[in-house]
Amino acid sequence: MRYSFRNAAFSALLVGASIAMPGSAVAFDLNGAWASDADNCAKVFVRKGAQVSFADMSDVYGGGFIIEGDQITGKFARCRIKAKKDDDKAINLVAACASDIMLQNVQFSLREVDANTVIRMFPGMESMEIKYARCPGP
Repeated sequence: MRYSFRNAAFSALLVGASIAMPGSAVAFDLNGAWASDADNCAKVFVRKGAQVSFADMSDVYGGGFIIEGDQITGKFARCRIKAKKDDDKAINLVAACASDIMLQNVQFSLREVDANTVIRMFPGMESMEIKYARCPGP
């Protein structure tokens, strides 16, 4: 009986680890600062040492977001990625987001163009897409 309990516990641990690990060794890396116009990276983001944040008037030069691990930071909201699924060139995220006035779950659908470009798609609004470019690191 004790042996079967250990096997069950070990199996559960392996299943949990496989769910937590990325599905592919070459999964798309989303970490970094992303701007809707690559030419405006320096106007949208500022660096203080290794820390990246939004410039004071960043919204004048387009949108953007910063991804660090399971955190997505926008100009007016902060999100924690709850689920991520990579399907070939599509990346689907579900994130719990908080702004000054509300909490909500948000679905993000991204299509990989290349290593430094993604397109955000809006389910149910096929003609609406926003292209983002990864800004250069420090």
